[in-house]
Amino acid sequence: MTAPLLFHPAADALYGFPGARRLAAADTPWQRIEVWDTPQLGCLFTLDGRPMTSAGDEFIYHECMTHPAALTHPAPRAALVLGGGDGGAARQLLRHPGIERIVVAELDPDVVRLTGDYLPEVRGSAFEDPRVELVIGDAAAFVASMGASGAATARQRFDLVVFDLTPPDSPAAGLYTREFYSALKGVMSADALVSLHLGSPFHHAARVGALLAGLRESFAVVRPLAAYVPLYGSLWLMAIASDMLDPASIDPATLQARQAGRQLEALRFYDARLHESLLKAPFTARDKLGEFLQL
Repeated sequence: MTAPLLFHPAADALYGFPGARRLAAADTPWQRIEVWDTPQLGCLFTLDGRPMTSAGDEFIYHECMTHPAALTHPAPRAALVLGGGDGGAARQLLRHPGIERIVVAELDPDVVRLTGDYLPEVRGSAFEDPRVELVIGDAAAFVASMGASGAATARQRFDLVVFDLTPPDSPAAGLYTREFYSALKGVMSADALVSLHLGSPFHHAARVGALLAGLRESFAVVRPLAAYVPLYGSLWLMAIASDMLDPASIDPATLQARQAGRQLEALRFYDARLHESLLKAPFTARDKLGEFLQL
């Protein structure tokens, strides 16, 4: 039986995918997971009714959440993915030949199980790669334990951190705080970059503003970027934060040289030539976010 799959990004907004068919569902200690097959985007999964990842357009946001920051860094070796149980962020990061280690800290093992069963193309073989370590459990506890144990030597610190998480009003709430950002810096290299989702400027303006303000209290450089994501039904904002590197300051020739040197020519959405446009895209929502963007 098929029916419309509807999402409510805000009280006054509704969008969806007609002809959807639910394939699986699981109630876990943290959330409700559902997997759907849709004519428009193929298989997708939701957490507590929110769209997370679809086979049809995951390359848009996974590429934007990884490659702009990774190419801004001159030589990233280690990355930490917070959440990311579908494996899409890890798969993209593995495209960078200098990456030696990726830790994926996913709270819910059923996210890993169900996305592996129904959306295997999203992760590909990422979780079988010896450079990838999958840690099941609370990401804040993992970061705290790594910092407390002294494990984060200069060589072992992370050069990239990807927040591939549910929004702040979810079990991930504690990861969007100044306290966690401070703990995170204890396991990051000095020139590390952080990428995270912000939300829709049209439906989540207050949330976007709060996240940007929190990042600016903790990092010297904060740059929003945006792309239209069909699964999310809107222009979708993300951000890159760092204390040393600025994705808006790197010149196009350097970006293109790094992309070519790392053999990232087969990407489906991101390109070094698109980099500047992604960083300017939030301007299109300045009527909603002008006070927050500081562009």
